[in-house]
Order: sequence, then C-alpha cells, then structure tokens
Amino acid sequence: MSHDLNPSEFKSGFVALLGPPNAGKSTLLNRLLGEKISITSQKPQTTRNRILGILNRENAQIIFMDTPGVHRASGSLNTRIVEVALSCLPDMDAAIVILDGASPDPHSEKILFNALKAQEKPIILAVNKVDSAEKSLLAQRIDLWSKMVNFQEIVPISARTGFQVDILIKALEKLLPSGPPFYPTDAITDVPERFIAAEMVREKIFRLTGEEIPYSTAVTIEDFSEDADRNLVSIQAVIHVERESQKGIIIGKNGAKLKQIGRAAREDIERMIGCRVFLKLFVRVQKNWTKDTRAINRFGY
Repeated sequence: MSHDLNPSEFKSGFVALLGPPNAGKSTLLNRLLGEKISITSQKPQTTRNRILGILNRENAQIIFMDTPGVHRASGSLNTRIVEVALSCLPDMDAAIVILDGASPDPHSEKILFNALKAQEKPIILAVNKVDSAEKSLLAQRIDLWSKMVNFQEIVPISARTGFQVDILIKALEKLLPSGPPFYPTDAITDVPERFIAAEMVREKIFRLTGEEIPYSTAVTIEDFSEDADRNLVSIQAVIHVERESQKGIIIGKNGAKLKQIGRAAREDIERMIGCRVFLKLFVRVQKNWTKDTRAINRFGY
C-alpha cells in the first residue's frame, strides 16, 4: 500500500468498539486484524484498558479502539473501567456498538444507549453471536435496539466465525473521512509488546482460575529483555493479588497452577513476537488494591 495515494481516494479514521461486558468486542477486534492483540475469555469484564488495533485496507486505514465493557459499575476499579470505555467517544470518527444477540444485557445496554444519545458521530450496530441466537427472539431484539439510537446501519455478525464481518468493514469504510494513513501500513497496533505480554498472562488467569480470582489480579512486567543473538526474549512478570489466600490459589499445589498459567501465556507470547520466550512469574499481595486509587493508577488502569 502506498502513502502517495490521493487523499480524496483514501480514507482513514478512528473507530470505537463499544458494548456491554462479554459482547465480543475483543474477539471482533482480533478477527478484524487477523492477529490476537486483545485478550478474551468467557468471563465478563476481561478487558480493562483501551487497546488500539490498526486495520490496513487497499483504500483505507481503520484504527479501532477496543474498550472495556460498559456496565453498572461499583467500586473504584470498575468505575474507572467504565470511564475509560466512554471517554474515547469525543475523539472518534465513528463507533461500532457490539451487542450480544444471543444473551442480551439490558442493564448495561441502557447505560450505553444513554451515553450514545448525545453523540453526533455515526454509529453502526453490530449484533454479535447470531450463530447461536434464537432467530425469532433475535429479530425482536434488533427491532427494539434499532429504536434506541439512530444507527447508520445494523449488521448481524459472528465475531467467532467471521460471518458478515466483511460487510461490517465495508459499511464502516463509507463513514470514514478522506485522508492519509495515521500509522505505517504494516502496523497492527501501537501497544508495546510488554503490555500485550502482561495481558496474555492476565488472560490465562481469567481462563484457568475461579470466578473471584481474575477480578482481584493485575499483572505488571518488571523486565523485558531481548537477546537477538539467541533469538530469545526474557520476561519477568508479577501477578498482584489482594489477599494471601488468593496468592495460594494462583500458585497452586506445588506451584502447579502458576506453571500452567506461565506455560499457556508463554506459548501465546511466542506466537505474538515470533521468537523463543523465557517467562518467569512471581505473585505478590497488594492488599485491597482494587479499592486503592493510587494502586489502580500504578497498575496502569
């Protein structure tokens, strides 16, 4: 792709991916990019930060902002998460609202719709998980949602299988302003590798531990060293928990759970950066950090 394209022929812009927890925003972003940069799990509120993903097309560059799930928040951490999700709207050229066509979340949808009513930016509704939704109920839900916000288009999709994702992209391209690319055309994100590595570890905690534990953990990278001669990256990561009992669960009997988390995360990180990875995990107790504003800031939320 050339940067010498006539700006009137090329489109570029920033697009927010918004929706309730577990609607499939991160799965959709990974599907759009063909690369895993945003973590996923079946537990809600997996995403905590805004993740930027760059889709380069023949005549367009679309910069997606994956955001945390919008929900009725309680507590310092969850309140901050929702603020992060909605604060990107004024800077966007358009937005895609992703709703779960199979298992709606009316309370979160209401919060989201109220936030969107004042927006003048074009918005597309992507109704996700249509492959597992009951068709008669799906039609009723789409009819109801279409009356909540003035959507430019409504596109039923499946982020998991890729169903009609190409139609969603084409609909979005029409809404973008003309202009040159904002990023190099071989880039897929502006997020540093060490951030994605921390997120990969946190994803495995979500997938491999019980209901309470993931929401009480944060992951920070203390060392990220590259050895080009050995084609090796050495990473030291710290898993922060709120209580000693949680530390014991994360470590597991004879360290088995921590080894399982580390092995799964290392394999994903190696796929991402394309070389061997030595990953060392530590677990530390930061008492009640999810209620501590300073700790929340220090952990990057």
